[in-house]
Amino acid sequence: MPNHFSAAKQRLINSPKRLPLFSRLEVFLLTIGMVVAFFISQLLGVYIAGKLLLPAAKSANVADVFFYGSSNGTVVSMSIMIGGVLLVALIVMLIRLKGGNWQRYLALKPFSVAFGVGMLGILLIFMIGSQALTYWLDKSPLVFVDPLYQSVSSVWLLVFAMVIVAPLYEELVFRGILWSAITEQFVASPSQELRGAIIASIVTSVIFAVIHLQYGVYEISTIVVLALIFCYARIKSGSLLLPMLLHIVNNGAAMGQYLAQTA
Repeated sequence: MPNHFSAAKQRLINSPKRLPLFSRLEVFLLTIGMVVAFFISQLLGVYIAGKLLLPAAKSANVADVFFYGSSNGTVVSMSIMIGGVLLVALIVMLIRLKGGNWQRYLALKPFSVAFGVGMLGILLIFMIGSQALTYWLDKSPLVFVDPLYQSVSSVWLLVFAMVIVAPLYEELVFRGILWSAITEQFVASPSQELRGAIIASIVTSVIFAVIHLQYGVYEISTIVVLALIFCYARIKSGSLLLPMLLHIVNNGAAMGQYLAQTA
């Protein structure tokens, strides 16, 4: 009787190894570069939107545009969209310059509906626990939204930017190109792939949490856990679309609660 396990193992050994799209040095530079690009895209978004939308912006200097624009809900909403477009264009360009298929590299493919429902359940448990802890500690994590909500021309514009647009490009950056670039450094051995996924998840989750400068230590710690949930969904589903969906649901629930409290 043939040993199918041994035959499969031999095929795996003899199969050509998949080379990483980015080298280790390039991954290091890519990580730093994407964080810098993340902030620059936001600043450019605020400046461009501020120049277009603020009445006195045409005669104002750069500092004034940033100062008044960063607290204006309409400007910030438009800046999120502008920054998102810039980041997506940069990500696609980098992958194509390296000769990769950006859709495949970013895992933009369908996922199991059953697993997606299960992950929504996990996210719901997290949100309930997080909300209970936030209430117990008397925290107000969305207080930074107050000036944006009060100055935006349309609440739906702010909702669209923060609930839909921001999660999409944030996932493309952190659970997308950075997660893939770090994970693929460990594909030389099948036994190391899980290790690579874990390392990528920890690194990208910490960076993702820390860049949220509008939050305090408690909120950043919560974001790390949330990001790890997104990474788990990315690993188990093999798709970036599921983390995107979970991120949108999370932001939507938070925004819905905020609007209910301010109504």
